[in-house]
Formats: sequence, C-alpha cells, structure tokens
Amino acid sequence: MSRLVVASIGPASSVQDGGRLGAQRYGLTVSGAMDRLSLAAANTLVGNAPFAAAVEIGPFGAAFTARDGAVRVAISGAPRNADVAGNPVAMDTSVTLKDGETLTLGFARGGAFTYLALEGAITGELVFGSLAVNARAGLGSPYPRPLQAGDEFSVAAASGAGELRIELPKPMSGPIRVLLGPQDDEFDEANKSLFLDSEWKISATSDRMGYRLEGPAIKHLHGHNIVSDGTVNGSIQVPGNGAPIALMMDRGTSGGYPKIATVITADIGRLAQTSAGTAFRFKAVSMAEAQDEARRFAQLIRSLPDRLRSSDTVALNIAALSDANVAGYAVSAMDAGTWQVAAEP
Repeated sequence: MSRLVVASIGPASSVQDGGRLGAQRYGLTVSGAMDRLSLAAANTLVGNAPFAAAVEIGPFGAAFTARDGAVRVAISGAPRNADVAGNPVAMDTSVTLKDGETLTLGFARGGAFTYLALEGAITGELVFGSLAVNARAGLGSPYPRPLQAGDEFSVAAASGAGELRIELPKPMSGPIRVLLGPQDDEFDEANKSLFLDSEWKISATSDRMGYRLEGPAIKHLHGHNIVSDGTVNGSIQVPGNGAPIALMMDRGTSGGYPKIATVITADIGRLAQTSAGTAFRFKAVSMAEAQDEARRFAQLIRSLPDRLRSSDTVALNIAALSDANVAGYAVSAMDAGTWQVAAEP
C-alpha cells in the first residue's frame, strides 16, 4: 500500500462521495459532493465508480505528497494552478505522483470546489452507507471533519496506467434554472417577479449547508412561518428577513420557512461553483424542462468513460530552453550594427 499525505489544505475541504441516501425520512442529512459532475469526472479519470469518495477541496490551496510508493490521482472542478515538482498539471487529467513527490494546488479561479480522486478510491468505514463528511453532525469517514495537514489516505500502489484527460462539455452560462414552489403561493406576483428579475450574489458567510443570497428583500404574503415540511437540495427558503437561502448538500431534511423556488437538479453544481460575490440571476422553467435536463445530466455522467482521451504531454526543460539560442540568430539591441541593414550606395 502507498499513502497520500495532506501536506497543507485550506478550510471547507473534506471527503465526499455521492451522498448518504435512503434515510432522509429519519432526519439523516444527505451530504455528498457539491458538484457531482466534477466528482464523477475525477473518478472516471482514475477508473473509479463515478460517485466514489474523493477529496473535495474548497477555494483555498492544498498540497498532497505520495509516501511509500507512487500514487495515481486526478483533478477536476474549479480551475486552479497545479504542479508536481514545478511541472504544471492540467485540470481534468490524471497524474502519477512518485514516492516523495507533491501535487500543489493554488487558489480556485472562477469556482469554489475542485475534486481530487485517488486511483482505487478513498476507503473507510461506511457511516449509514456513505463516507461523505458532515462536520456539524460528526458523520463521515475516514475523517468525520474537515481535512487538515497530516491526514493521510492509504491507497493501492499506482497501477502504471497511461495518463488520461477527459473532454467535458463547455460549462453552461446564463441564469440558474429553478422550478417555482412548492410554497410560491406564499408570495405575491410582484415578489416572485422581484426574485426572478433581480441580480443575486452569494454571501461569504455561506457554507455547505446553505448559500445565503444577497439582493433585495422578498416579502411574504402571510408571514414567514409554515408547518415544517421536507426540503431537497436546491430548496430556496425565504426566512423572516426576506433574504433567501439556497439549501445545499449539508441541509436539514425539513424546514419551516416558505420555499419560493427549487434549483433544478442539473444546475445544482453550477450554483455550488458560483464564487461568493459573483452576480447571477434565476430563471423559472417548467417541470417538463427540469426533468429533461435531469435526464441529460444523467446521460452525461454515463458518457464520461467515452470522453476519456490519452494525455499526450511533453516534459519541457525550461532551464535548458532559456540557455539555448532557439531563434537561430542572436542580435544585440544595444548594437545597431547587428540588426540594421546597411543602405545601398
């Protein structure tokens, strides 16, 4: 067995998989990856099941070191600078770390979460059928909390398979699509229009439980308390202060605030990857459109193995290139005689 050791890591980073399913009726939260497509892409690159456990890395940087042998990993999700021993590593590719080598990841750019999948997947004791971490509830494995420097994962030694890249569709832009309701009748038409026509930003105080939305206050028709009922990923509650909260993967399974809308399944990952402070809008769609998009998303996940390609990389010796005269003929900018053409007599 080899080990992958967490050399450094920022907050909001933990082990996540496809989620803890089948027990919401008992109040057990689902958790799981904020961006399921990126989790599935990273796992596919190293031959794992799409929703196997991997490291969900928050917006800050991280570094991972191979010990006791080589470790093969893959990265996908929010783009960021990555390198091994000074050699850049592209997003959406696999790479094998030799014993002692460190994969260093910078800050996320244009997103929030990046996924690091390990060949053979992260293993641990299942907690209600999942390794997904919910730090508030103390659930998850092998570390039921955010990751920290010194944590390590035992993995099978790297297989020696050729490195791969995965061709993902261009990220969709435009409004986050929602279904109105189920309590949209608790808001008049003017406030529903205000919700759909306004720009929103995600507050820096948001977390995996909920994204607090900054924008205009949404007013209720009959007050902000309802009989508590079930929530789903993407439920948008409006509490008494009128500031909506989009419920995310560590949400509670029920809630007592009216839900003006629900983010469709296909756009949950897009919302999760929206950086704090970035302006966006919502767009209402029909149930039929939401279901069609859910089917397309499921088909995209199934098609990931067909999107794998060989990663043809060439190692460049930058130091050697800087010492070489690759131009063919060198001139001095300080000596006009080396580059000016003499005038004909």
